[in-house]
Amino acid sequence: MRGRGRLAVAAAALLALALIGSALAATSRSTAKSPIVIGWAFDGSGNMAPFDGPALAAAKLRVDQLNAKGGVNGRKLEIRTCDTQSNKPDIAKACALRLLGGKANVIFTTCDVDLAAPVVRAAIDRGVLAIAPCIGTDQMGPKRFGAKGRLAFSFGNVAQDEGSAMAQYAWSKGWRRAGLATDTVIVYFRNVVQAFQARWRQLGGKIVANETYQSLGGNNVQNAVSRLNDVKADVYVTSTAGAFGALSSFITGLRTLGNNTPVLNSWAGDGTYWLPANPKVTNYWFVTFASCFGDDPNPAVNKLAKEVKAGTGGFITGPSAIDGVVTAIKRAHGSTKGSVLAGVMQRFKKVPTISGNISFSAKLHTVFGRRYRVIRIQDNVPKVVGTIVAKVVPKI
Repeated sequence: MRGRGRLAVAAAALLALALIGSALAATSRSTAKSPIVIGWAFDGSGNMAPFDGPALAAAKLRVDQLNAKGGVNGRKLEIRTCDTQSNKPDIAKACALRLLGGKANVIFTTCDVDLAAPVVRAAIDRGVLAIAPCIGTDQMGPKRFGAKGRLAFSFGNVAQDEGSAMAQYAWSKGWRRAGLATDTVIVYFRNVVQAFQARWRQLGGKIVANETYQSLGGNNVQNAVSRLNDVKADVYVTSTAGAFGALSSFITGLRTLGNNTPVLNSWAGDGTYWLPANPKVTNYWFVTFASCFGDDPNPAVNKLAKEVKAGTGGFITGPSAIDGVVTAIKRAHGSTKGSVLAGVMQRFKKVPTISGNISFSAKLHTVFGRRYRVIRIQDNVPKVVGTIVAKVVPKI
């Protein structure tokens, strides 16, 4: 009797273990089948639309490619979007909350830190990783958002790195006298020119003018152009976007005065969508993430640019950000918890993405060390003329 009792107890224990194992397996299968949701709050019609749209379109293609190979640790990726309608603060925040309510594991946002702030705060306040494909300042992190900012990252190039790369390239061209023109409308524009100036002086270059203007409604572009025209410079350096309205006036103003001095711009000045038909733009240079014109050194970039009909090289930041998040999830053994992913990403050192190797640090949650493409526009025709990697990230 006692033997049979012990056997019954043992059998019951084995059955319980089997049931527990079956339940755990079912749970595991359920978790494996649930998608990793990326909520993307983007500007579909405003000033950031030329940057947000292509990055999102290219990211969707990248997600399709990854899902075709089984996804991430057996889980498919899924992008869910919400239009911030020109990044109106209330609408942007509502977008973020809607995406978070839909159980987004990661939140993506627009490409300017001021405009992105409502979305970023909504995400990090709930412990969710916040990603910008192309914000270009060091404010996407603790500097702007405090302790919770450890959950915020951008796959744009940090302005200190970008301005430094611009200075190095200008120096390599034999240019020694630079006239600066700062568009004051957003932090990124200001920081790029500040970084150029810091690195330029380190290299031994001379600043012969330091003018300011304001796009998006400013009426002082021509005043800056006139003053720059009065000084002898080897290059004029600015950071502004065609979508913000001042770039065409800046270039046309100089050329109308008969001044053909090279103009060097940041990634903000990428694309041909803003080019005036007459006079045609000449001797205009900019650094960018990738060429969208079919002549990028990376064939995979050219293929993707053609598929999304990209208008600027910023399109590559969308799939690059996807690559980075996927790497973080894999290194975190499948976790999508914001604090865990942030801890992994902060330690990124030359992590490969479709846009090149990227790095972050405790202080810089925006990319540094990526290889820039240098593109020249001559008679309205763009062409890659070189690449550059910043050797120094100067303090500004």
